[in-house]
Amino acid sequence: MALTKMPPIEKIHEACSAIADGRVVIEGNSAKVFSSDHTKTYTVQWEDEVYSSNDSASYWQGYPGYPIIAVLMIQGRLSFHATMAEHFKGINWKKLNAKHKADYAAAVSVILEELQQKGIDCTLIQDKIEKVYGELKELDIKTKRSSTRPPQPLEAARQSE
Repeated sequence: MALTKMPPIEKIHEACSAIADGRVVIEGNSAKVFSSDHTKTYTVQWEDEVYSSNDSASYWQGYPGYPIIAVLMIQGRLSFHATMAEHFKGINWKKLNAKHKADYAAAVSVILEELQQKGIDCTLIQDKIEKVYGELKELDIKTKRSSTRPPQPLEAARQSE
């Protein structure tokens, strides 16, 4: 029952960022995951080997988005490298991905370039990311669309009240 659709590998960077920022709160068989700009809260739920989330990627694209990946890391089902994740702390992915018109690879390359300029070994980071991606491919889980739609940003929700 492996995944039918894989996410872009860059979603692993975003998941590491969410954990490093403390934006994942697990409560029983569900988790709240706050977006990088703190305007949205996603709900991840799981039962047995079936995971769902109302983030846009999981809901609309049918692959596990960064909230599900972050939960799998916290659960120990995927490797998590805390030292590496620290390099992705405090990144506003919403802004960065918008700037690069949802070209996730371009967004990550900007971050890696900045890290490289600081003397960080980005080859080691990418090796770890690829290892996690391989683990995700082999993971015997299923994802399904959440029963709730993706949340609107808080500003939009306030304006519609």
